[in-house]
Amino acid sequence: MSQQNRISASLTQQEKDLAIAAFENAKSQLAAILVHSLTPAERKTMIKMGDKTVAFVQKALDYAKSNPEVVPAYLDIAEAERDLKLAKDLKTIHNISKKIGVSIEDAMMICGSEAYNVALLVYKGVQGAARGNVPGSQAILNDLKTRFPQRGGRKPPPPDKSEG
Repeated sequence: MSQQNRISASLTQQEKDLAIAAFENAKSQLAAILVHSLTPAERKTMIKMGDKTVAFVQKALDYAKSNPEVVPAYLDIAEAERDLKLAKDLKTIHNISKKIGVSIEDAMMICGSEAYNVALLVYKGVQGAARGNVPGSQAILNDLKTRFPQRGGRKPPPPDKSEG
């Protein structure tokens, strides 16, 4: 039975360290901004500026600058413009980081699935060897089967051939 292998790669320790350092550097560059941790309640109740809202905010701030007589004196339009620019800049960074994050998750899922599939096939082979009384196989099976505690006689899932 041939195994599909979608990823056949490895990272050197230096490559791993450099990737981690790049993320840590990005975090460090944004340290003055990344100081808040919203609670779930705050996230739920806070008004949010999505892509469609950006144009409205920009237009409102433009009107505020060109028509100061209609703007309440307590509003800081310059600060709102800084906030808008920062939100746009962070959105650009977020989009890149999200894309990288999804790609990393995809790669983790693929290589994890491939390794797990092989391990399940090894487990099946050890089960067969134990049934055939191959010396040493029962001890291996006893160790491996602890991963699949007996729950009503259920067997471990068969390897998913589509994830292969």
